[in-house]
Amino acid sequence: MSSYHVAVDVGGTFTDVVLQNTDDGTLLTAKVPTAADPAQGFLSGVERVLADAGVDPGAVHRVFHGTTIATNAVIQRTPAKIGLITTKGFKYVLEIGRHSVPRTRNMYGWIKPERPVTPDLIFEVEERVDHTGNLVTPLKLDNLEEIVRQLRESEVEAVAVCLLYSYANPEHERVIGSALAQAMPGIYLSLSSDVLPQFREFERSVATTVNAFLMPRVSRYVSFLEPALNKEGIEAPLFIMKSNGGVTTAADAAARPISTVLSGPAAGVLGALQVASAMDIANFASVDVGGTSADISLVKDGQPEVTLQQEIGGLPMQIPMLDIVTIGAGGGSIARMTALDGLAVGPESAGAEPGPVCYGRGGTLPTVTDANVVLGRLPAELAGGNVSLDIDAATKAIDTGVAQSMGVSVKDAAAAMVEVMENNMAAAIRTVSIGRGHDPKEFALIAFGGAGPMHACMLAELLGIRTVVIPPSPGVLSTNGLLFTDLRNDYVQTFTGDLDQLNADQMAAAFAPLETAGRQWLKNQGIDAAGAEGELIRSADLHYRNQGYELTVPVPEGRLSTDAVAQAVGAFHELHKRLYTYNMPDIPVQLVNLRVTAVGQLPRPKAAEVGTSAGAPAALSRRAVTFRRGEPELDTPVYGREQLLGGASLEGPAIIEQADTTTVLWPGFTARVDRHGSIVIEAVARGGTN
Repeated sequence: MSSYHVAVDVGGTFTDVVLQNTDDGTLLTAKVPTAADPAQGFLSGVERVLADAGVDPGAVHRVFHGTTIATNAVIQRTPAKIGLITTKGFKYVLEIGRHSVPRTRNMYGWIKPERPVTPDLIFEVEERVDHTGNLVTPLKLDNLEEIVRQLRESEVEAVAVCLLYSYANPEHERVIGSALAQAMPGIYLSLSSDVLPQFREFERSVATTVNAFLMPRVSRYVSFLEPALNKEGIEAPLFIMKSNGGVTTAADAAARPISTVLSGPAAGVLGALQVASAMDIANFASVDVGGTSADISLVKDGQPEVTLQQEIGGLPMQIPMLDIVTIGAGGGSIARMTALDGLAVGPESAGAEPGPVCYGRGGTLPTVTDANVVLGRLPAELAGGNVSLDIDAATKAIDTGVAQSMGVSVKDAAAAMVEVMENNMAAAIRTVSIGRGHDPKEFALIAFGGAGPMHACMLAELLGIRTVVIPPSPGVLSTNGLLFTDLRNDYVQTFTGDLDQLNADQMAAAFAPLETAGRQWLKNQGIDAAGAEGELIRSADLHYRNQGYELTVPVPEGRLSTDAVAQAVGAFHELHKRLYTYNMPDIPVQLVNLRVTAVGQLPRPKAAEVGTSAGAPAALSRRAVTFRRGEPELDTPVYGREQLLGGASLEGPAIIEQADTTTVLWPGFTARVDRHGSIVIEAVARGGTN
């Protein structure tokens, strides 16, 4: 009997489900509305895809899940009460934060983001260890009873504990945690020595309190899913997508939910990585464009970029995350005239309700989707004729909202709207490429999501990219990406000193407990760290003496020798020059944090192949399409994606329609279909040269 894997991605509007036969790689997808309770949408989607495929629930061997529960809770500040216990004298660390103002904000109007815990629920205890972990002041819990009384009266759901130097010596935090667990049975506890044992008390306090803030909702959610799946006859393990591009068990996600704050976008990068791997593409930018936002990431040499400097909801998250830039650019992005008579598109979005004007659901403000309808790039009907688009309403909205103010025709206004949105996305791609020391011309572009394939050709032209890839099912690529991941867990410990004064044996001794923890975690998942499926990856955070922030570089595997340390220092100098255009080899390099990533490889189903054909199929229809502002419409052939088998080729202009997206092939571009069903677009005339 065949075995299957199920992947579920719960979005704001729809829940996407992918069922994959692990024997031959074939896929079946299902899309159901996301319920008010996302767990119900999850279960409904799984039931639907199994019923459509006629697959017995017992044949499912693994379930993978990408969730926005944590993301939405942090961004929207979903109401929740938590408490924080900290060292005496440090009650206002969270409120003070950092003195810097984000570069993208007005320094006179910027307001600090709302903190996860209010000062009235922050309590101090007398204790102190120094930065080396030595005891200075013994822990005194004389006021613990009063703290517990106030926490109970405030009906807090979770308590965070973040003491000053607990990363060097966690004993006091653990004593407080044990006392709270005994005094408040069932309370959720988040200890900074477990969540982020590294220096910088503000960032550590943020991570610990955000983790506490998320624990009740994420824990309840995943705790419901596992028995609910068992009740449906699916006894397969449930894996939750993490922000670092790996998955973990439901129990681990419940204990450390902060690791899931970029769960959904991370899966999209992995989906793009799987597509690229099948095509032997090592360097690419992934662009996931939906109705509200665009998620953009860079993959170099087959490895996604990882950052420790991500922000979610205005709060720093110094945990390993895929380096994903999100901007307000999507099909629902609203166009408006600014006070200076300029045209702006996004970040405000019409969302799912009321949506673009052409949907006929009450929307009145012109959006990018309305512009694409007016330009002829979208058909008059979507979803197999189930959704009719009101072209007249879209035309009127663009005329009154944009064209009249600009003094141009409706089509020129619509083209201008799309251009602004595409330039915004191109700028974001430059941020993750040029801004990280990479030339975008050396990368392919993998475009997916409901709107990504519509804008891929112009993005390629703006950036000088020569190759664009449109996956077979762009709308569910993020869900499909869940099937091509590994178990992954990160460990960190602050360990400071000048590298020229630290010997390799000292560093090896400091790495040892992290590696031991990683091996044990893999063992708990049934994986031998020394076997073919297990791996421990070492890295270190380094900076020049007196620098304020660090860069993370790999530390060679094997015995930690003097040469291995020198390699890490050399990698730091090289990375510093790539990012900042200079380095300082004569300045001492300091070690700040040691890191170990435990990776357990999971079996990956093979990619399915499609049938083959030659040449271009017959067009299903033709329609007038406007490609460039100020240029006449072009009579453009329209094809169905199902017509395009392996080996098929097209020349632009052309429109390719499928249930989950529309691909716009511009003049000056050609397209061919590879053996896995991906459309490979290449610039042959215009584009790729500027």
